[in-house]
Amino acid sequence: MRAASRMSSIGTETAFEAAARARALEATGRSIVHLEIGEPDFDTPDNVRAAAKRALDDGQTHYPPFAGLPLLRAAIAEDVAERRGIRVDPANVFVTVGGKGVMVYAILALVDPGDEVIVPDPGYPIYDSLTRFVGGASVPVPIRMERDFRLDVDELESLITPRTRLLVINSPANPTGGVLTRADVERIAELASRHDLMVLSDEIYSRILYDGAEHVSIASLPGMADRTIVLDGFSKTYAMTGWRLGYAVVPAWLSKAYGTLIINTVSGATAFAQAGAIEALTGPQAAVDAMVAEFKARRDLVVDGLNAIPGIDCHRPQGAFYVFPSIAGTGFDGATLADRLLHDAGVCVLAGTSFGGEGRHHIRISYANSRENLSEALRRIEAFVREHGPAAGVKPAAASGS
Repeated sequence: MRAASRMSSIGTETAFEAAARARALEATGRSIVHLEIGEPDFDTPDNVRAAAKRALDDGQTHYPPFAGLPLLRAAIAEDVAERRGIRVDPANVFVTVGGKGVMVYAILALVDPGDEVIVPDPGYPIYDSLTRFVGGASVPVPIRMERDFRLDVDELESLITPRTRLLVINSPANPTGGVLTRADVERIAELASRHDLMVLSDEIYSRILYDGAEHVSIASLPGMADRTIVLDGFSKTYAMTGWRLGYAVVPAWLSKAYGTLIINTVSGATAFAQAGAIEALTGPQAAVDAMVAEFKARRDLVVDGLNAIPGIDCHRPQGAFYVFPSIAGTGFDGATLADRLLHDAGVCVLAGTSFGGEGRHHIRISYANSRENLSEALRRIEAFVREHGPAAGVKPAAASGS
């Protein structure tokens, strides 16, 4: 017996594997601080849960329309217009099972074998994995700390070839927390137009911003709505990871393909979960504001704590809930340090190479955990590095952009 050969080309998301290893250690009695999973540690707001419960009691337990409940698609269109300045016909909004559904359908609909897809490195690993799975070629564009984890648009242009079909951008970004500026997005839009590229714009963290940072959706720029797929959802903003709801805003010419792919895969997203999502978008937003304020306090705690540890240099991100510190000065590469921190210090983080080759000397930390647990993790990391790192007691000069 054998699996199809295409299975050899598909990757994974290592956060879940790391979490499983950490839980296995916990089962032996070890104390582990979890900083690996990109999941808000807050509960879904009460009003959202209540709306879903009402929907269950009202009998919303049958097949929904494949593209999503009309009221939810209309609410998404209104929210996109208000927050992003994009006029959207609800007919071009598709509710998906998680944000990954948006990625799957975009790549299936657009990428033929041999087509090239430019993806951020470091970046969310599923972009690369799905591209290779359909026979495309994944082309990494480096994202570096010295540029505040914003891509170099000139370097991006140098990677475009006649085979380039799709460009993936993610701002605010996982794993770095980097945020593209308006000037960055405008230059990327000009490149996409000039080279006739489609853009998959992953904006799942667009509400999680700090220090006055601006989120600019590339789809809002002139001429870009027809060549952009906007990816967003409810998991991060509303702490609804387990609800598995994302959405796509697509050009009208791509709508039929999206609908066909949804019908062929999941038939539609859970009906009563969609009722909760309507309330999330249209109801009070105080819980979101409070969550972002708490994330900002945690960000500052983690950045300041890491920068006090010998050999670690941590940029202060403007979005999402991750840091991606350079650990080159510790004498470890990211994969080795992540492994040692788990087994020797009881702190679960991810190796930077989980997100691409540019992450070799980085680790990713999710600060979606309590301040108490973050402080304990910092204490453990510092104790380990001071005992085992070559730079004991010596703090290297901070890199530019830190």
